[in-house]
Amino acid sequence: MTIDETSESSTPKKRGVILVVDDEDGPRLSVKMALKDNYDIHMAADGPAAIEIVQKHKIDVAVLDIRMPGMSGVDVLERIKFLDPTIEAVMVTAFETTDTIRQSLKLRACDYLNKPWEISAMRSAVSSAMQRRTLDTEILNNNEKLQQLFTELQNEKVEGQMAQARGDIYASIIHDINGPLTVISGFLQLINHRIGPAETLDAEGLAFTKDRLRTMTRQVTNCIEISRRYLSFLRKQPGEYASVGVNQMLTDLEHLMRVHPSQQNNEFDVQPLAQDIAVKLNGTDVIQMLLNLAVNAFQASPHPHRVQVSGESLSAPLDLSVFKDAPGERLLNVENFQNTAPLVRLTVSDNGPGIPPEVLPKIFQAYFTTKDVRMGTGLGLNIVQRLVKESGGALHVKTAPGEGTAFSVYLPGAPITT
Repeated sequence: MTIDETSESSTPKKRGVILVVDDEDGPRLSVKMALKDNYDIHMAADGPAAIEIVQKHKIDVAVLDIRMPGMSGVDVLERIKFLDPTIEAVMVTAFETTDTIRQSLKLRACDYLNKPWEISAMRSAVSSAMQRRTLDTEILNNNEKLQQLFTELQNEKVEGQMAQARGDIYASIIHDINGPLTVISGFLQLINHRIGPAETLDAEGLAFTKDRLRTMTRQVTNCIEISRRYLSFLRKQPGEYASVGVNQMLTDLEHLMRVHPSQQNNEFDVQPLAQDIAVKLNGTDVIQMLLNLAVNAFQASPHPHRVQVSGESLSAPLDLSVFKDAPGERLLNVENFQNTAPLVRLTVSDNGPGIPPEVLPKIFQAYFTTKDVRMGTGLGLNIVQRLVKESGGALHVKTAPGEGTAFSVYLPGAPITT
């Protein structure tokens, strides 16, 4: 025999734990003698003592005498099932009635024995109860594992959708930089063509070259500003934020939506803040929230309609008393909302069909969608809610059938620094 085999065989197998409850000493000891070789035994002479044992110890099966002074066995069963619904029970009585059987079965007792019982019958009843206990435990554990797996898969899918949205945002960086680079490249070709092999420039050629060089310098500066802005978004650690104005983010959003397939024949309008301000949030997350809300608004109807994004800087905390949950209105994340000025309100509104009252409570649930499966996964609004919660912001939605919908995101603001 190897060392590992010796160690494994020497490990005692876990024994089941039995609680025996009977107001008479004889029956309690009889049950103990019948079961002690295979189980650990706790004994109680009345209901309160039995309940105290259940509160202190993990019990697998309870053997309960039905007729006891004070608390009956059925009363004890009801109480211990409340404390631990997984406990199995074997009911014992010398006075069988239809009512006690019915009550015991209602409380999911595993078996029912009449006094005097045979040892083989008691052992068989407790063994069956232990098997059911083991099976129920396995089912419970498997359900918990399945729920955990589902949660992990859901989180992975949400992260995948967030990564995809960020990929779209980063693609807009390339789009934004490609414009200036195209101008620079074209002007370089013009200059090379104009100068050619010449060793000197006349006044007209010099003026032409200087004008193109000034334009190229502006475009190079644009490329540098674009790259710096997005790099600042990417490099920020949790709790830090890039001091980029909201209006610049709205401009970036407009560039991104200009080529987005959801826009199609819809009208899209971006209204900048009258007084620009930064937000205490990663810039890509702000753009992602607005992007998801805008796409959701575009997909609200198959018919052409109008979507508008607007912003406002708020110099005072919100009066939360004016917000009320109603059939067409909800305010989310109130409990975590950092309601301290300055605040930024960003609103995405549409003049589509609105959200039905029975649908509104469900729209932020992961995977919930009323759209065709080809139009999305039902994660867009769920992602918005997550980002708002992580930022300490609040999210308000107001809708009316036939009048459209407006989503307003409230975020903590910050001054723009240079």
